[in-house]
Amino acid sequence: MMPATESSEFQPVAQKSPALRVLVVDDEPLLRWSLSETLLECGHEVTETSDGRATTSLMKDSRRAFDIVLLDYRLPDSDDLSLLASIRDFWPQTTVVLMTAYSSPDVVRGALELGAFRVLSKPFEMGDIVELVADARRLH
Repeated sequence: MMPATESSEFQPVAQKSPALRVLVVDDEPLLRWSLSETLLECGHEVTETSDGRATTSLMKDSRRAFDIVLLDYRLPDSDDLSLLASIRDFWPQTTVVLMTAYSSPDVVRGALELGAFRVLSKPFEMGDIVELVADARRLH
């Protein structure tokens, strides 16, 4: 048995960072599921919506803002930056990452001018999302 004075040899357990509230907005069910599962495995709280209407409804009904929104640029009922603008107006402190397979300099510039944290081109690796969320965590 080791004396109590030698217990300092053990490394303290790192404290887990608090979970972030993440909203995933994408009309592709498989991508939405993959993003959600990846973020859940990292310990985050994840909510999903598949279109602009559901996202707008959630904004109005939510008691508190999400920390991060992963927003698809093209949705069945939204194919411009108006939903991004609404999210930034409704939740100004929320970090928004715009995901798009239809990137153009105008879309990127417009998204950044509206306050998007990043514009991420599709397809991407799930590890990219984990890194983006880690970067965004530093803002909260």
